[in-house]
Amino acid sequence: MRTYVPRGREAEELTVGKNWFVVDAEGQVLGRLATRVARILIGKDKANFSRHLDCGDHVIVINAEQIKLTGNKIDQKVYRRHSGYPGGWKEVSVRSLLARRPEEVVREAVLGMLPKNKLRARRARKLRVYAGSEALNRHAGQKPQPLAL
Repeated sequence: MRTYVPRGREAEELTVGKNWFVVDAEGQVLGRLATRVARILIGKDKANFSRHLDCGDHVIVINAEQIKLTGNKIDQKVYRRHSGYPGGWKEVSVRSLLARRPEEVVREAVLGMLPKNKLRARRARKLRVYAGSEALNRHAGQKPQPLAL
């Protein structure tokens, strides 16, 4: 028995008609929220899911400043990056990053859940994260649907 694989125009039809969802991060645990949002961005919950196509939907995460972390992660978790120069290690704790830019904490968690392939950048562009709930008015034209996690 052969497996059906959409190609050409059929594949293009599967990738159009994206929905917009709003996720309220208030009181949510960071890792659990990130996995659920990543599944929506990938499109795993859709009937027409294909690994090689971008079938996912757009997601708007609001109230990122009110996210919760379990255990001692608020004190022990550290984000590291390197500039490429000698001695270029930069370390930022979660506590300080939540105080300055809470959107980055949620964005890093969700992007870490996406598969590392050629579709990752396209899927990452469909994620919008805001610290408060007042930015929801920007996307009123897309008519986002609330998503209960």
